Amino acid sequence: MSKTKKSGSAIFMYCVIAAGVAIAAVSFALYYSGTVRHAVLLWTGITAFTVTYHFWLRIIMGNVTKLFGVHYKHPWFRERAFERGLYKLLRVRKWKEKVLTYDPAAFSVKDHTLEEIANTMSKAETDHWINELISLTTLLFAIPWGAFWIFLITCIAAMLFDAQFIVVQRFNRPIVVRVIEKKRQRAAMIAQ
Repeated sequence: MSKTKKSGSAIFMYCVIAAGVAIAAVSFALYYSGTVRHAVLLWTGITAFTVTYHFWLRIIMGNVTKLFGVHYKHPWFRERAFERGLYKLLRVRKWKEKVLTYDPAAFSVKDHTLEEIANTMSKAETDHWINELISLTTLLFAIPWGAFWIFLITCIAAMLFDAQFIVVQRFNRPIVVRVIEKKRQRAAMIAQ
């Protein structure tokens, strides 16, 4: 069995996690041992911990949702009436290609059917909706460390980060679904 090569985005996430764990561990060890009792060191550790938490849980949930039976025909994934206008306002077409992709091979038309790609898009959207909820949990870190507003800022930033991926999936999937439907219609006409 051949191993799939990790994308640049995946490698970046793993590097951030490794660096975050190291920085948080050193910062907390120095601060809580009393070696260096400076607030900057504590907040460096907290920031590294929070960033690591966000990335790590996103990877975990991306693997957990592989167990779900996500299908692009589920009503949740249907295009809503307001969406095309919203995406035009947000100019999604101009920036959607610049958005990072954790596993670009999963969207390859050479290796997957359009139905598989539409399902992958639905799974990716599900992942990012779950990430939106995960982002809210960082507010709980204010309980031991205080400074609620700092965790609120990181929560909002993380939610905005995930929102771009939801928007891209919801922008692209209806296009793929329309192509699937046109192919089905042509096949039905040929079969008659």
